[in-house]
Amino acid sequence: MISKAIKIYEQGSLDVLKIEEVNLKDLGSNEILIEHSFAGLNFIDINQRRGTYPLKNLPAVLGMEASGTVRKIGSNVTKFNIGDKVTHCMNLGSFSQFMNLDQDKTIKLKKEVDLKIAAASTLQGLTSQYLINHSYKLKEHETVLVHAAAGGVGQILCQWAKKIGANVIGTVSSQEKEKIAKQNGCSFTINYSKDDFDKKVLEITNNKGVNIIYDSVGKDTFLKGISCLASKGRIVSFGVSSGPIDPININMLRSFSGSISTGGLNTYIKDANEMQMNADTFFDMIINKDLQINIDKTFYIDEIKEAQSILEERKTTGSVVLKF
Repeated sequence: MISKAIKIYEQGSLDVLKIEEVNLKDLGSNEILIEHSFAGLNFIDINQRRGTYPLKNLPAVLGMEASGTVRKIGSNVTKFNIGDKVTHCMNLGSFSQFMNLDQDKTIKLKKEVDLKIAAASTLQGLTSQYLINHSYKLKEHETVLVHAAAGGVGQILCQWAKKIGANVIGTVSSQEKEKIAKQNGCSFTINYSKDDFDKKVLEITNNKGVNIIYDSVGKDTFLKGISCLASKGRIVSFGVSSGPIDPININMLRSFSGSISTGGLNTYIKDANEMQMNADTFFDMIINKDLQINIDKTFYIDEIKEAQSILEERKTTGSVVLKF
C-alpha cells in the first residue's frame, strides 16, 4: 500500500523535511492498519528533526502521535475491529496517512471522543497523567509551578492540578499567554520575559517555595527552579525545549531535602493494559468536561514546514494538529 508521509534523510533545519509517498510493509499478524485522520505535532518532533534527539535509522518517517480508524486487522488481533476509532503516541512514523501498528501500542477510543481532539492531546494527556500521578503525586492545597503553562502539556497540567485543588503558578512568555494560563487554572502567572521567575515564586509563596515544579524547558529554567523549591520539594524534568540541562551539584538539594525526577512517557506506556487504563482516565475527563483541549492551529500535512516553524519559535498557545 502507498501512503503519503513526512520523511527525512538527515537531521537538520526545516529544509530536511520531505513530503513523499512510501510503501507500507505487509500487515503483521498482531498489527492493525490505521488510516490516520489527524496527527499531533509536538516538540519531540522538532528535537528529532533537528538532531537534539538522535534517530537510530535514517531515512525515517517522522511523527509521534496520530488518530484515525482501523481499516484492516491481522490474523491474531483480538483487541480491535475494523471501524474502531483509535489513537496512539510515541510511535515513530505517525506522520503517515496509513500506518501498520501493533495492537498493544494502540489505544481504543470511545465513540464520544473526537479524533481531532485525540490527535491533539494523546501524548500531552498521557504525559500529564504520569506527571500528576507518578512523578509526584500532587495533592490538594499543594503549590505547583508549571513552566510553559500556555503550551499543550502546560494547559492540561494546569487544569488537572486545579481540579485536584492545588495552587497553580504558571510561567509564560507574553501577556497573551498570561490570559490563557489563567483561563486554564493558574492563580498566578509570571512573564519570564519581564521577571525572574524564581524571585517571583518566592515572593508569591512568602519565601516558602513550591512543592513541585514541572519543567519542560530545561537549560533556561532548571537551575533557577531548584532555588525556589519548598522543603521536600521536587523538580521534574520532562523536556528540554531551550536546550540540554547543564551539570548540577547535587549538594544544592541537601539543605532542604529536595529531589529531582526525570520523566519519559515511554516508561508509562510499555504495558498495554496500563496505557489503555491511563488513556481512559484522561479521555473520560474530556468527555465529562473536566478538561478542555485547546487546538491553536490546524495545518494540512503538506504544510509541515510552516507548522514546525511556529512551534519551534514558540508562537503557539495550545496544540498544533496536522490534517490528512
